Amino acid sequence: MARQKGIIKLKGTIGDITFYKTQDGHLAREKGGIDASRIKNDPAFQRTRENGSEFGRAGVAGKILRTALRALLLNSADGRMVSRLTQQMVKVIQADVISVRGLRNVIDGEAELLTGFEFNIRGKLGTSLFAPFVGTIDRAAGEITVDIDPFVPANMIAAPSGTTHFKIISAGAEIDFEAETFVEAHSETAILPWDAVATVAISQVNAVTAASTKPLFLALGVEFYQEVNGQMYPLKNGAYNPLALVKVDGGV
Repeated sequence: MARQKGIIKLKGTIGDITFYKTQDGHLAREKGGIDASRIKNDPAFQRTRENGSEFGRAGVAGKILRTALRALLLNSADGRMVSRLTQQMVKVIQADVISVRGLRNVIDGEAELLTGFEFNIRGKLGTSLFAPFVGTIDRAAGEITVDIDPFVPANMIAAPSGTTHFKIISAGAEIDFEAETFVEAHSETAILPWDAVATVAISQVNAVTAASTKPLFLALGVEFYQEVNGQMYPLKNGAYNPLALVKVDGGV
């Protein structure tokens, strides 16, 4: 891989060189690699096919989770979140000690490995929200909750420059990775001032299917706002809004 320099940036293929644009700029690389039919049929590439199958399964699983949490992710994700989540899903699938290689999946893996996943590396929950919270997954009742005792925002939230207000958001998701379906509910506080006045206690209950056997997820985040002439605007279009998976129950 090489980086293109100069005024004129190329896109496309010239000879054996392919020119393309990424988040890292305009790049170029030489065409090459092994013929696709050989990878598909040659016994020597059995492990490659198995790895590819599981990587594809990880991508699908990540997409389902992202779709379930879309209402929150619209304002709380970085440009490489998709690839980072897929990589973490690969680790979940590789933790499957029941299925044979190539057929391992999220269901038999360790979905709990997703706990702590940050959807926005530009603004992480772990370095933004310092108010103690309790996340609870009540599988029998189908309630995914988060409780936060009263706290002083200016002391317990590390807000980006320009912040005047914020809100606490959360979501509960029940994911059926096999059927590629989900049940999701989300909650949010009112837009609150980021100041030295303590909040009231915050309790958010997100309802999913009672007694579900599917993996359950609790996401928690903060959205930052700036007040201008009495109007609230998402701070820097939500670029620094943190959102993370704070609790995961892999199912029964």
